[in-house]
Order: sequence, then structure tokens, then C-alpha cells
Amino acid sequence: MADSLDDLPRAAFRRQDETPDEVFYRQPRFVTHIDDGATDAVTQLYREFFPADGCILDLMSSWISHLPPEVPYRQVVGLGLNAAELERNPRLDASVVQNLNTTPHLPFDDDSFDAAGLTVSVDYLTDPVAVLRDLGRVVVSGGPVVISFSNRCFPSKAVAIWHQLTSAGQLDLVTQYLRSAGNWGDIQQLDRSPQPGKRGGDPLFAVVGRVSKGD
Repeated sequence: MADSLDDLPRAAFRRQDETPDEVFYRQPRFVTHIDDGATDAVTQLYREFFPADGCILDLMSSWISHLPPEVPYRQVVGLGLNAAELERNPRLDASVVQNLNTTPHLPFDDDSFDAAGLTVSVDYLTDPVAVLRDLGRVVVSGGPVVISFSNRCFPSKAVAIWHQLTSAGQLDLVTQYLRSAGNWGDIQQLDRSPQPGKRGGDPLFAVVGRVSKGD
């Protein structure tokens, strides 16, 4: 991988399928995209990093938010591409349908959220730095983002660079996204795979950062 995102060619963020994302995601998919072990790992991350009674943004959301069922939150807002999936999600108090690849600006006020999650979807962002920069605007100072991913995806919609990297390289890439956004610090790379180093089961990796507004 290049030392800087600036060194990557524009083609690194192209996809095999460049048709509008709204077309690809028009049909709701009421399925799980990672297995139970990896899902539990995401939930545990949220249990560790999201404040109870906080206001949570579920970015690139669907019909499941992976939040710990025993933890109450003041509000959970989901932003995704399929209205039917968002309506089915029992954890959402409000939802927004938006394509972040065409409109990376988030329709929320500054400091609206205490934390944000981006579950197994970062590989689909064609301008991830713009999205994460604006996410840093709407999350309070010190608030975390948990960006998790596995080895599953819709191959035709993941950006080219994602396919070229190992899991370690993908962790470094997402870390570069946060650093390039300029308003994230305290960045951690985590391997929360249920069976690290063994065959069987979906792996689960995460990059966690905290908003740094310089105040």
C-alpha cells in the first residue's frame, strides 16, 4: 500500500460496478453479512466503546444495528441506503436514507452524537476521508467511531484498493482514512476475530478513533 492516500491513483477507489448505489441496494436484504461469532464481536466492541444513555449514529445502517440489547441509549439514528431495511431495524429511533458516495455531508448538526459505528461497510466508500471528516464534525469531542470489517463484501461494490490488501493492510488503510480526515486521534487497530489464527468462522477487525477537535 502507498505511504499516503495522496500517492494512490484515482482508480484505487473505483468499483467493478459503477452503477448508482441506489440501484444496487434497491432490493432490501434481510440477511446477516457476518456470522454469529463476528456479530457478537461487533456487539462487544459497542459495549466497550459506546457510552450508555448516549446518542449513537449507526452509519451505513441496515435492519440490524449490532448494539448490545441490555444497554439503553438516549437515541439511535441510522443512516443507510434502503428505507425498508431501516424501517425494520428495532433499535433505530430515527433514520435517514442517503448515499454517502454522492453526498458525503451528513445532515446533522455539529456535536449531535456521542459515538458512531460503521459496521462491515467502510470498503464501499469511494471518498471515505470526506465522510469521516464530516463524521468528526457531528460527533462530540472525545467521542469514538468504531469501524469494523471482515473478509466478506459485495465484491462488485467494494473499492479496488480493498481487494488488493490483506487484513493487516486493510487495518492500515482505514487508519490512514482517519488520519487523513484530520479530526481523529487515539486510533487503535483491533483484531477481535472469534478464532484468531484458526480456520473456520468469520474474522472481525476494527479501527477505533476518537474525535479531536483541538479544543
